[in-house]
Amino acid sequence: MEHKPRRKFSADFKAKVVIEVLKERSTVEELSRKYEIHPTQISTWKKEFLSKVALVFESEQKPGEDKEQKEAAMEKLYAQIGQLKVENDWLKKKLQ
Repeated sequence: MEHKPRRKFSADFKAKVVIEVLKERSTVEELSRKYEIHPTQISTWKKEFLSKVALVFESEQKPGEDKEQKEAAMEKLYAQIGQLKVENDWLKKKLQ
């Protein structure tokens, strides 16, 4: 018996299939035949999509802004670590 390699689907492909399901122009069975995917898999993707769709509207910040804020926070923390290291080394010298 020969095993087929497990197929991996991109997020774009999954979104395309789920959007087609939500449009209700075709049944899940028709889409499963069209894309050669088991109907249960399509239903699973649909449930996952619907459970996470609210995340799109939760953050009012742009993705780039969030990244910039994280980078600024990291720089601040690295500066603080550097300062603490210098102070620690200075204290070690004073105690010797």
